[in-house]
Amino acid sequence: MATKDIPPFTLSDQSDLPLWVQLRDRMAYLINSGFYQPGEKLPTVRKYAADLHIAYNTVSKAYMGLERDGYVTTVRGSGVFVSDPGTFPREGGQADLLVEEFVKSCLEEGMTYDDIPKLVSKHIRKMKRDHEEKQ
Repeated sequence: MATKDIPPFTLSDQSDLPLWVQLRDRMAYLINSGFYQPGEKLPTVRKYAADLHIAYNTVSKAYMGLERDGYVTTVRGSGVFVSDPGTFPREGGQADLLVEEFVKSCLEEGMTYDDIPKLVSKHIRKMKRDHEEKQ
């Protein structure tokens, strides 16, 4: 089964987002939009790196992010395949919008991108404690 050519798109060196995040987000969009279908084999890391003129490790990190988030599954010796749509998050839902607004608000308050997950973790721990105390 042949894989599709990589669609043309640009990654920006001027963006606040690292290249691997830009690539991961673009690939998630391509999966969510149906460009890549469930069960379809994705181009190799080497092909993406060569076609986009970026480092192999950058593409590899994007693929690992996609796998961690459930968009793809790696089959050792066979390649990386798009997961069933029921297993990956939908973009554009209410939670996505809330998270995006939350991140923007945090940045406007002077926080860094690295500060935001720490803040969220702190609040999750507190909410878990509060919930356990009520039971």
